[in-house]
Amino acid sequence: MEAVPNQQRNSLQNVEKNKAKNKIPNDVEMDIENLYEILPQLSQIFRIIDKIGEGTFSSVYLAEAQMNDGSRRMFALKHLIPTSQPMRIAAELQCLTVAGGTENVMGVTYCFRKEHHVVIVMPYMEHQAIGEIAGSLAFEEVKHYIFHLLKALSHIHKFGIIHRDIKPTNFLYNRQKKEYALVDFGLAQGTTDTQIELLKELLESRCVFGERNLNNTNTKPSVEKVEGQLLKPNKEEAVPCKIVSTKRRLVPVRAPLNGQAQKDTPVTLTLSAQKLNPAAVCQTLTCSCYMTDRICNVCLSRKQQVAPRAGTPGFRAPEVLTKCPNQGTAIDMWSAGVILLSLLSGRYPFFKASDDLIALAQIMTIRGSKETIEAANKFGKSIVCSQELPRLNLRILCETLRGLRTCDGSLPAEFQVSHHPTDAGSAANRGSLRSDEELQEMGWYKVPDEVYDLLDKLLDLNPETRITAVMALQHPLFNDMTDSLM
Repeated sequence: MEAVPNQQRNSLQNVEKNKAKNKIPNDVEMDIENLYEILPQLSQIFRIIDKIGEGTFSSVYLAEAQMNDGSRRMFALKHLIPTSQPMRIAAELQCLTVAGGTENVMGVTYCFRKEHHVVIVMPYMEHQAIGEIAGSLAFEEVKHYIFHLLKALSHIHKFGIIHRDIKPTNFLYNRQKKEYALVDFGLAQGTTDTQIELLKELLESRCVFGERNLNNTNTKPSVEKVEGQLLKPNKEEAVPCKIVSTKRRLVPVRAPLNGQAQKDTPVTLTLSAQKLNPAAVCQTLTCSCYMTDRICNVCLSRKQQVAPRAGTPGFRAPEVLTKCPNQGTAIDMWSAGVILLSLLSGRYPFFKASDDLIALAQIMTIRGSKETIEAANKFGKSIVCSQELPRLNLRILCETLRGLRTCDGSLPAEFQVSHHPTDAGSAANRGSLRSDEELQEMGWYKVPDEVYDLLDKLLDLNPETRITAVMALQHPLFNDMTDSLM
């Protein structure tokens, strides 16, 4: 991509024009001006219009560029914070260049770098926020959305990429054009057989990063191998040899009792991370504070378990919440299941938790405490819950929240809503309940059993038996969409 002759503008003029045309807020104006100053070459090609996203590790800007043929095209400029690790940046770029640009996965157009500042240029896709339209989606829209998400996951998993941050804001949806794009590989990791070389290096070792040049004069970006000294992790950090984490927490969980709605009931959760060797699981787990509401000095002195925890609260899989070291592509499938649960119920976000134990308790409320404990035992974890929480029927749960049935007292109090929209609470927390005629027209009275079967398989508590993306695409729910896979 080349700039049009005599197209150069200084940063201040750009910001002033954008401010007059788009009424940019002062703080965004300052951010744009700062970005122009950091990377002056941007002003030669792009007219930055607005800031459209901001996260922990990056900010995203909307920009316009004039192409060689005279047409104008919109781009998304992702500015990575200067503290981002060079290897991590290079790995994200390699994911985009190797797997991106097809199968609902966003590609990369160009990359700029000056010193510690990196800007990744990607095609811009206009999209709607799922949180704003979750309650207004027809069933067929939900079906197509989850199908295309599974297509993207199947594609990246084929390359051995674990996205690790699957959520609606990272799977863009253009409702009018029916376009989809999986974005943001900043937290991606590789499987043991990953085809992404830099993810393989991140998986195998910790790096002391050397200097490298991310800029490339070619229109097709390339990712060079990062030069630097590789240090092997300490064995104790890589594989914990003892019980490394013990926590007890009184977690308020709303639970039914004799069919009656109850107030918050304190449920004591104890999470113990055990040695991964199956023979060692039977080793002594108890200590002087086991099954009590205190933590002894022995537990306090134990090392914290080292395990990946990247991801967004509410979308983390049970094996992530319990710090299981062996995490694979199944964690992306769990997140896809949470998204489907949100879309079927019309409640987004579905799970909201301030820490991992509360998140685990919320999962138990849906999937059952006994089932969660049994699944945890299978991947080497011990969870103790002071109260048994029954497994919920997913159809009844979603239909109640969607307003398709009145609550009969069989659901926990936090999920109980009236059938009448005015009694249902805010749309953000309870879904957008609609009239019977609207629900009928949107297809919510004809939801097949297959979608809840798929949901159950996606929310399998055991990652070893959780459905894969390839298997999910072959699910009977999508029998009429198999042509899309050709």
